[in-house]
Amino acid sequence: MVHKLSQQHTVANRFLAELRDVNIQKDRQRFRLNLERIGELLAYELSKTLPYKRIEVETPMGVANTYVPSQSIVLAPILRAALPLHQGMLRYFDEAENAFVSAYRQHHKDGSFEINLEYLSCPDLHNKILVVIDPMLATGASMELALKELLKNGAPVQVHFATVIASPYGLERLERLFPQAHIWMAELDEELTAKSYIVPGLGDAGDLAFGPKLQE
Repeated sequence: MVHKLSQQHTVANRFLAELRDVNIQKDRQRFRLNLERIGELLAYELSKTLPYKRIEVETPMGVANTYVPSQSIVLAPILRAALPLHQGMLRYFDEAENAFVSAYRQHHKDGSFEINLEYLSCPDLHNKILVVIDPMLATGASMELALKELLKNGAPVQVHFATVIASPYGLERLERLFPQAHIWMAELDEELTAKSYIVPGLGDAGDLAFGPKLQE
């Protein structure tokens, strides 16, 4: 199931516009902040789909009934670009457990690339709600590999993907491979280049958030 923030005009439009703007992008702190803000909005919208249980809360004046999530949540950012988006979601799901996945594109001289996974740290996922986080859903290869590796640590009751911008190609891939998963995004862009970058997109989210990298 696909959930897109841009289906309704909200303040998320401004956060995304600033993320895309080549002039505002020069301010890395602002870029990270806007990723966090979108993470908060995605977490809020995602929370509407969670299972809940009733609890009683003692107040100074009596007892109030309310509902809280009934199952543990595990947030799984793909390093390094997902860290600000993860921080925004963690601000709302502050009791969540966390997994961390280090994956990157290894480019070849012919222009092709493969996804390499270097590191994974994960709690037991059995009977929990798993949220895989990456700000750009281009081909979907990173999220596919990350989820397959994460699932070796138990069977969650729900799987969610959270991203800022997706391409139709990456979206279709995840829908086909994981039809029961929920996919959350701020916007769906129309094009994927021959080198698998989203257009208009916003550029390299990791470099914009943390500075350019040297990579062999």
